[in-house]
Amino acid sequence: MVSLISFLLVIGICVIIHELGHYFTARIFDVQVHEFAFGMGPVLLQRQGRHTMWSFRAFPVGGFVRLAGMGEDHEEEVVEEGRGFFDKAAWKRFLILANGSVSNILLAMLLTVFFLSGHGVINLESTEIGEIMEGYPAQTAGILPGDAIVAVNDVPVSSWREMSESIRTTASEGPVLFSVLRKGETLSLTVTIPPDAQGIPLLGIRPAMRRYSVLEAFASAFTYTVDMTFEMVRGIIRWITGVEKVDVTGPVGIASMAGDAARRGMWPFVTFLALINLNLGLLNLFPFPALDGGRLIFTAGEMLLRRRLPARIENFIHVSGFVLLILLIVYVTWQDILRLF
Repeated sequence: MVSLISFLLVIGICVIIHELGHYFTARIFDVQVHEFAFGMGPVLLQRQGRHTMWSFRAFPVGGFVRLAGMGEDHEEEVVEEGRGFFDKAAWKRFLILANGSVSNILLAMLLTVFFLSGHGVINLESTEIGEIMEGYPAQTAGILPGDAIVAVNDVPVSSWREMSESIRTTASEGPVLFSVLRKGETLSLTVTIPPDAQGIPLLGIRPAMRRYSVLEAFASAFTYTVDMTFEMVRGIIRWITGVEKVDVTGPVGIASMAGDAARRGMWPFVTFLALINLNLGLLNLFPFPALDGGRLIFTAGEMLLRRRLPARIENFIHVSGFVLLILLIVYVTWQDILRLF
């Protein structure tokens, strides 16, 4: 039940944000919007708004914004003159198509900012101690949370990695002398660190968390988004060329992961939601027919060549892509079910 509720919450947020990106951009450019729908399949609830029909459909695994003039007009619907999708300039249509994915990416960035400034991340750039593990030498020696180890056997250390390596290399030689900075005062503590069952000397400390300021969090979130974008593109290229096997997850797998994240608490769920939004936004920009990215390619070509591909051919390509996409989703979902059982 937790997995189902978490899945519906994740998919609901991702889909609604994505479609609102299309919807508001269409409204800005005065494109008539027939329907805003959450879910696919038969209509469960429907309400006519001032400008748009708002629908809730049976299968909550997607959604759509039905724009006037895109070949999906119902018989009783009248397309007002000049307000059809293809009545607008190509650059406006490009933005309408792109802004669904852009909305998901922006939400992912905002969630990352929220996480970095509200929760923080483990700070491996310093030697400040966040937690003392019970029963280990650090507790016996009197090391406290908030202390910072500034030297190991009189050798200065400035990062957690540097400190850890120094402890591992010196602990086997006998007691280790630590220079510990506590509230502006440097203390000298000598600690004997016996090896554990795996032969690794463990002092029994964990790094402190670092909370970013909002500006720092925005900068880090932007860098993270750019890095993840390039990593995803490289991963797709490696998968297509057969260099690397990539595990693809469908709705069942996402539901399982969403449930796991929700059980671990709010912050793991926030990071999961950010990751899913980023993936959804980037994958929708992939130049595959039926996805936003495929339509963007056609629109960009029209902007460059000053002519549009015949609608019959473009529609055939998108329908073919949609069929392939549905088959891929069915295959991936089946693989998810096999992995679970």
